[in-house]
Amino acid sequence: MAKQPENTGGMSVREAGRKGGNAVKQKYGPEFYSEIGQKGGEAVLRERGPEFFSEIGHKGGQRVKELIEEGKRRTTK
Repeated sequence: MAKQPENTGGMSVREAGRKGGNAVKQKYGPEFYSEIGQKGGEAVLRERGPEFFSEIGHKGGQRVKELIEEGKRRTTK
């Protein structure tokens, strides 16, 4: 992780993001995030097609499989 600069009286990017996210959640409610996530997913589907989701799903499944195998090897040592 990058070293934080000395405190200059301002807030960090992380702090600003957290405050902004909380303000949006208060103003629009938590459903807002679900709605924009759905819209984003639909946009990706239009741009890249269903094959893209199939491919990333397969990659994710392969990674989970690798992690399970790694965990099994560690416990048998």
